[in-house]
Amino acid sequence: METSDEQRFTALYRAHHPAVQAYVRRRLDSRHGVDDVVAEVFLTAWRRLEDVPPRAALPWLYATARRLLANTRRAEQRRLNLSEAVARHSVGRVDDPADGVAGHLALADAFGALREQDREVLRLVLWEELPPRQAAKALGCTAAAFHVRLHRARTRLRRHLAADAGPAQRVATILGGTDA
Repeated sequence: METSDEQRFTALYRAHHPAVQAYVRRRLDSRHGVDDVVAEVFLTAWRRLEDVPPRAALPWLYATARRLLANTRRAEQRRLNLSEAVARHSVGRVDDPADGVAGHLALADAFGALREQDREVLRLVLWEELPPRQAAKALGCTAAAFHVRLHRARTRLRRHLAADAGPAQRVATILGGTDA
């Protein structure tokens, strides 16, 4: 037998899934991401079931979807910006493949030289692509504290890379962006 929370969530899902899916589909450029965003909306609803207002569940779900779509767009924009930066960096020049390998090794060495706390901050943002607010939750700190930690981690990584100039210098230049 289902618990009352499970029953409430099941009713919420059945009543509003088609509407939320249509909402996301109309706002997302790529069709293949719709199911992922909708799943995340309902996962959020399950996790925060006590926050979902019984008489205004659909607007709450729409607001959740809107925030998740904004996160998705920001992540996509970051990926595009990185692709453009890489494309601009490599136009008109053929690098020796050994430089690339040396740069990757220098970056790996610099990353390995960081404290575990700095590595985790960078992993959450760069590898897991979490927005700072979600990364802060993952670390159990405020968004402001996370921004400070991210800035410091990037600064330390740049210092380690600068200590090994050469191919690593180009990597440091690429990492030299903002701490947003």
